This record gives sequence, structure tokens and C-alpha cells, in this order.
Amino acid sequence: MTRRGIISIAALGVGAAVLAACAPAASTNSGSDSTSTSGSSDSSESSNTTGSSTSVTAEGEIPDETAGPYPGDGSNGPDVLEESGIVRQDIRSSIDGSATADGVPLTFRLEVLDMANGDSPFEGAAVYAWHCTADGEYSMYSSGLEDVTYLRGVQVADADGMVSFTSIFPGCYSGRWPHIHFEVYPDAASISDSANAIATSQIALPEETCNAVYTDSRYSSSVQNLAGITLASDNVFGDDSGALQLATMTGDAASGYTATLQVRIDTTTTPSAGSAPSGGGPGDRPGS
Repeated sequence: MTRRGIISIAALGVGAAVLAACAPAASTNSGSDSTSTSGSSDSSESSNTTGSSTSVTAEGEIPDETAGPYPGDGSNGPDVLEESGIVRQDIRSSIDGSATADGVPLTFRLEVLDMANGDSPFEGAAVYAWHCTADGEYSMYSSGLEDVTYLRGVQVADADGMVSFTSIFPGCYSGRWPHIHFEVYPDAASISDSANAIATSQIALPEETCNAVYTDSRYSSSVQNLAGITLASDNVFGDDSGALQLATMTGDAASGYTATLQVRIDTTTTPSAGSAPSGGGPGDRPGS
């Protein structure tokens, strides 16, 4: 049995409730997905919709992706996962409340399914998510944000395999399509070591929504950066325009958005990504 198989068995006994509002969504996109994939039929287009009773299962495991230079999971230095308050739904503020990120409101929801058990909801799985600010900077890494922990948090999947985060819409920085990083762990106890992650991937945000958000003055640099990149040219989503990673959206720029993505995980396969390259800094985000 593989390491992931053993982890999956251990995870079956763990449960936690994270209840979030459910909303149907639809979006458009351009381009094509990921630099590395695992599982079967990864290039098939996702047909997922929001809602625990109406979700249509996507074809293929969520593609494995790099964690990028700014994971904050201890794999390259900073480790927010050792903080006692990291398990939280609202990630807009630092864990100690000392700073709050500003931007268009965004709720993002992941439906985590266990492919090895007939696509059953992966109850008890812990999801660590993080993303950049409206200015394209990362807490714990960017200059002046080394002691800030906002836009990072962990949620535990409920009986429907759902996790939900309250955050802001991330900006677009040079060289990357707008995205959200996440790692999936078999249970909350496993987040103490990033090597325990059973999946590492990224959420791609739809072009139409990005264009609407970036008219906000808080995203002044994102308009030009987005104009220089497409899903097809992105170094992470470029293989198939993020077919299994493109979120569905509801809402508007005035009241905020909700993004939803289905995440299928095959615990019988060995993770092929997640290592974080060292170094990097603002404007130097290869594979992030």
C-alpha cells in the first residue's frame, strides 16, 4: 500500500463540520491547464456546479502543481501551519489581528472527493489555502509583510467534503494568471508536516471576473499584468487552460464573489508536486 493509501485509511475516522452557503455558478474563460498532472483523464473539462446535491463529478484527479516560492508551510522556511489559530474560515486578517488585507470580497469553496472510495465526500480532510494580496504580494515573504499572516488558513471538510474560506480577490502579478494555492491533508493533525500533503494544486480564476474586479482602484497594477498573460500561456495552467482548476463564479464586484471548485483526489497515487523552490521575491515568482 502506498503512503497516500495509508493516509487515506487514517483519514476516514476524522470528521469536522464546516458549513458554508451554497450558490450556483457559471463562468467563461480563455486558454488551456497545468504543468503536471496525476490520476486519469486530467485533460477532460470540468463540468462541476456548486451545491452538495447538484454537483456533477469532474473527470480526472485534480492536477498536481508546485506550491510556489511562498507556501508558508515550513517547506522553505516560514511555517504558518504551526500557529494555533491557523484553522479558521475568515483569512482576511493576520492570526493575531494586527493587519487586514483590503480588496473585493471573495468566498471560495472546495468540494473534496475521495476517488479511491467511489468519489465519496472526503470528510475530515484538511485544506490549507493561501494567495496574494490585491497588490500581488504574499504575507510572510514580501518586503514589509514578513510578520503578517493574512490570506492563509486551514479548513476541515464537512460531511459533504466541503470547505469554505472568506477572503479577498487576489491580484494579478506579472507572469502568472490570477490564482489561489491549496494543499490537501488527510486530517487536521497532519498539517504539522508539509510532507503529509496528499494533493497540492491551484485554483484558476475566470477572466471575465478578473476583468470586473480589476476596475477597482485597489488593483491598479493588475489590469496591465492580466493583459500580458492568458490561461494558455500561463506556466501552471497552460496545458489545458485549467480545465479541472477553473472555478465557477457567482456575485459581482460591488457585493463580492463566490468561487467554487470540485477537487477529486486519488489517494492510491503518489503526489508528484508540492515542493517549494527557495528564494524569490516581489516580481520574481517562477512557478508560483
